[in-house]
Formats: sequence, C-alpha cells, structure tokens
Amino acid sequence: MLKKGDLYYPSKEFAHSAIINNKKIYKDAGKNPIKFWEGLAKELFWFKKWKKAFIHKPPYFQWFVGGKINITSNIFENNSLGWENIKNKAAIIWEPEIPEERQRVLTYYELFREVNRFANALKRLGVKKGDRVGIYLPMIPEAIISMLACARIGAIHTVVFSAFSSSALQIRLQDTKAKVLITADGYYRRAKVIDLKRNADEAIKNTKVKKMIVVKRAGNEVAWNRNRDLWWQNLVAGESDECDAQIMDAEDTLFILYTSGSTGKPKGTVQTCGGYAVQAKFTGKWIFDLRKDDIFWSTADLGWITGHTYSCYSPLLNAATFVIFEGAPNSPTPDRWARIIEKYGITIFYTAPTAVRMFKKYGADILKKYKFETLRLLSSVGEPIDESSWKWYFKEIGKNRCPVVDTWWQTETGGILITSLPGIGPFRPCFTGLPFPGLKFDIVDDKGKRVSSNKQGNLVLLPPFAPGLLRGIYRNPEKYLKTYWRQCGKKIYFTSDAALKDKNGLIRIVGRIDDVLKVAGHRFTTGELEDAVSHISYISESAVVGVLDEIKGQVPIIFVVLKETTPVEKVQKEIKLQLRKEIGPIISTKQVYIVKDLPKTRSGKIMRRILRKLFTGEELGDLSTLSNQESVEHIKSVINN
Repeated sequence: MLKKGDLYYPSKEFAHSAIINNKKIYKDAGKNPIKFWEGLAKELFWFKKWKKAFIHKPPYFQWFVGGKINITSNIFENNSLGWENIKNKAAIIWEPEIPEERQRVLTYYELFREVNRFANALKRLGVKKGDRVGIYLPMIPEAIISMLACARIGAIHTVVFSAFSSSALQIRLQDTKAKVLITADGYYRRAKVIDLKRNADEAIKNTKVKKMIVVKRAGNEVAWNRNRDLWWQNLVAGESDECDAQIMDAEDTLFILYTSGSTGKPKGTVQTCGGYAVQAKFTGKWIFDLRKDDIFWSTADLGWITGHTYSCYSPLLNAATFVIFEGAPNSPTPDRWARIIEKYGITIFYTAPTAVRMFKKYGADILKKYKFETLRLLSSVGEPIDESSWKWYFKEIGKNRCPVVDTWWQTETGGILITSLPGIGPFRPCFTGLPFPGLKFDIVDDKGKRVSSNKQGNLVLLPPFAPGLLRGIYRNPEKYLKTYWRQCGKKIYFTSDAALKDKNGLIRIVGRIDDVLKVAGHRFTTGELEDAVSHISYISESAVVGVLDEIKGQVPIIFVVLKETTPVEKVQKEIKLQLRKEIGPIISTKQVYIVKDLPKTRSGKIMRRILRKLFTGEELGDLSTLSNQESVEHIKSVINN
C-alpha cells in the first residue's frame, strides 16, 4: 500500500486489477441508489423479476417487490459465473480442530448434492416452506449444508452458536417454535470433546421440537430417544441428490438470527430472501475483491451474522473457495491460524480485532517462519480496531503490502455497510471508511441535527436503506419500532453507535452510544479511551466503563490485560499520563484493574455492560453468550481484593 500523510492507498498494481477501482462509483450510485441496487440485482437469477424495486412506508420498507428468487439457485445451478465453470472447483475446505485429523474438501457439485439430499430428508420429516428449523452445530460442513438445505426448500433457519448454553438455545427454540433441531453428538475445542447433544437434550424441553437430527462428529456416547432422535447419516441414506429450489418471494423470510446481549430477551432479527442475497453477493465481491480463484477465510462462527454472510452465503454466491475451522486460532499452538493461512494459501483473511490483539500479544517472533505470500487482502470486523493493532496487522501479517479493510455493520444490517473499497481507499487506522456505494449515512446529535466534521454524534442510516437491513424482530413488532426507529421520527434507521467523520468523509466508529461517558460535562467514548491506552507497549487489550461520581458525574474505570508482568503502580501511572497526553487533563481514571481476560462474545466483542454492572449491583443477566464465562468470576475477585 501507499502512504500519504495519515492515509493509506492501494498500490498501483492492486488498484489496477481490483474489481472496483474507480471512485466514480460513489457518485454514480449516489445519484439514484434505488437504480444502483436494481442494477446489481439484475446480475442474480430471478424466477420472476420484481414489479417495484423499493417501497417505503416509514418505518417499513421492501425491496424487489414481487420478485421471485432462491438464494441456493444462485449459488449452484444458476450461479452468475456459470454452473459448468464452477461445479468441479472446491467450495468448502474444512479444517478440523485436531491437526492430525484429515481435512474435508467439498466441490460445488458435491456440496449441491449433499444439500439436496438433506433438503429431501427434511421434507420427508414434514418440514415445509415457512417452518422454522433450529441449527445447533459446531463449525463443520453439515452446518452449512443444513443452512442451504433449509433455504433450498423455503424453511427458515435459526442458527444458534454451539457454545451457547442449553437455556440460551431453549429461548430461541421457544420463540421460533421450531419443530426440528439439527445438532451433533459433540465437537472438539482445545482437544477436549464438548458434549453438544447433552445441551440439546436439555434445551428442547418445553419446546415444539419433535425431531432431533444428530451429526456423528466426535463419536462420544450420547443419550438417545428412539422416538425423536435421528442420525444424520441414516436419515440422508437413499435420498435423491436432486431437489428443486422452492420459489421464494423477495420479501419471504430467509432466516432468523438472534442478537446477543447481557439483559432482556434476545432479539430475533428477520432477514429476507431477495435483498439479503443481493447485498451478501456484492458486499463480498467488492469489499474483499472476491473472485472464484480466491481462498477466503473468515474466522467467524456460523452462529453469528458474520458467519452467515461471509463464512457461508457471500463466498458461495461469488463461487469462491472458503475455509471453515472447527477450533480456536491459537490451539494447540499460538501460531495455528498462521499455519492454516500457509497450509491452504489463504488469499483473503477476515478476523476480529480481538484475534489480532491476541496474535500481537504472542509477538512477531513466532511468525518468522511464515511469509504469508499468498495473502493479498486483510480485513477486520466486530468492533473498532485500535491504531497500534491496525499497524501491527498491516506490517506483520500483511507485510506492508496488503490493504487492511476495516468493516462496520451489525446483525441487523445483514452485511457490511461502511468500509473503504480495497481498490480505491483511502484507509486510515481507527477509521472504518466510507459508506458502501448506494448507501447514505449521517452523524447527528440527540435532536437529529447533523454535526460538523470530527465531532461525535449518533450514526444513522438514511433511506432507501440497505436491501439486507432487517425487516423486523420476530414476534415482537413493538421492540422493532422502539429499538431502531423511534429516535429519529421513524424515517431514519438508528444504529445506536457513536461515530465521527473526518474531512475526507471517512467514518470512525467510537463505540455504542451506551458506551459514552460524560466526565465533568465532557463526552468521551470508551473506544477513544481504550485506543489511547493501547499505545502503552505492554498492554495487550483494555476495556473502559464509566461509574457514577458525585463531582464529575462519571469517571472511567479501566480493565487491562498485560503482555508481561508489570507492577500495578507503574501501570496506573502510565495510563494516567497516556490519557492526559492523548485526551487531556480533564480525563482521569478512578481505578485500574489488571485482569487475565475480558468478557467477550465468541465474535470478539468485549461485553462492557457486564463490567459496568459489577459496580452498579444490577443482575448480570444471561452470561451464556460469553465465550469465557470464567473471566467474570476472576474479575469479581480482582475488584473485591
């Protein structure tokens, strides 16, 4: 990449060969966004073209109204690149958790046949269009086959992250009234077998689930109900490998995916068939410069929206080859992720800042034997990436040549909405980038008035909205209105994220609005404070929360994870000096806690709300969404000592 001031640009070589390399695309798309999205939609296969591209009756909207489509038809037999051109190329490469175990490779044709067999098996069990099917599987090919089989026959899949507890699964099954659950006997995590079937057995109590389909993965002994449980391999044996795609209306529901949180009932976001397919295909194609000869690795679990869109649907729609990995990126050795990149010749690597910080913590020495020559693009997702981690990612993994494409989006948006396109740029550490062509964002104050450059405000999305934006909260229309539309008069989508825009139009996400501190009348986000702390060399990662203060209103409490043992007094002193240097004398910490780990979801998001509640006395809520629940008890003990 080329550096000009504090901005980075793609090299001439990269820009020249990029799928999108002319910034005129922004101007053209901005003139008529509806026409722009229509143009992209025309590149997909439709059984019947839409009558009207966009209808908006605030706060409700529809895309490609009257159009008939099936996303799997666009992946397989009617792929825009031609079925004969892709059917014999690798679609999925599965890397098991245990390094000695053999990987699995499925070509597009093999995947197609497996999807059809399982789709027919589901139909034989009575699953039909509109029925909800629960999927509670680890990162194995059957998870993707299950999703695609549901989409093939018009059933609505609800994927539940395999590390979620039985109670978290039960809530989702009860809300969707799913009558079939697909799970596995177990799976491997850090060389240990996780008994998934046991959780599933507990979860389906007091639900509508009548049949449980079980994939034999780990070979562990499981309890068995002959009247309910079915082995996957027995179920699909003898099924035809041909199954016609169900013709779906563009606004029919494709899947329901639940957002995680520390309080209240999880929200089931509703995604539709047409708009999601268009957005998934072209955000992946343009943002990752994704081609059919790429080997793409998104480290996101299929239980999250990143897993849905960029570990499944988008690479398949673009006929790429992609890797799914069952285990942890640092197991059994810290360089497991690097070995996978080298082993398969990964060309595009998409991961979370949490993972980058973890790699960085281990140091560059373990990377000396890796050249990463096949990589041509790096990307980040999940939360804002701090400047030092961005630069480390660029230098140590990207070797100062790969564009680092930061991305912003939400479960609710279905796909990436803000980023700088790799063939155009510019890229600026800590700044996510520009709105995707055809989208209009603004940053407003609490009264809905636009704020000036470099001033923080509320990030909002303006109509005509993204085709993949959620259409509702399943069985909770009131929650949908209250959460996303009432703040700005029902005509503007309220993201609940705080952001600012620089003079170049680049947007920086500085954190959730509920992660804003007001110290002595001055507003600070946890993101900017954490970014300042990250410049201290021996700090691996940090989390900031605000607590009440009689004089200043709020003051920050800082939790830090260290790379190396350092006296508490030194850490506190240097953090205080660093905040004064980066932010100003107005900001000072109430307390600094050194902890072993921070509570995170599996997608890498730090759950600051849980940390905050440790000081308010509130109930912590459901912790099953955390990948490391033990961290909460450890932090409690640190606070109380």
